[in-house]
Amino acid sequence: MTEAVIRKKPGMVSVKDMPILQDGPPPGGFAPVRYARRIPNKGPSAMAIFLAAFGAFSYGMYQVGQGNKIRRALKEEKFAARRAVLPVLQAEEDERYLMIQTTPIPLHS
Repeated sequence: MTEAVIRKKPGMVSVKDMPILQDGPPPGGFAPVRYARRIPNKGPSAMAIFLAAFGAFSYGMYQVGQGNKIRRALKEEKFAARRAVLPVLQAEEDERYLMIQTTPIPLHS
């Protein structure tokens, strides 16, 4: 609906009645747009980064292996101590078992 119909006042009947005003570039044109990728060649190369990461990873895995060796040795020491004490514990248990088996059970009536 046009302005004339809505407000009951004379006005533009159509958009075509508007004067033509078109934007354009400034005189002499716009400044050129930089769109090329200009990445500076600063910093370490890709190979240097890769070798540094590989070295850090290798050192970390070496440390994990050393830690595993220490843990394995501690675990073996603990099991050796248990194996050394086992005959004493077994003898005590056998003695307790024999004591229970040889003690007569009184019958209550």
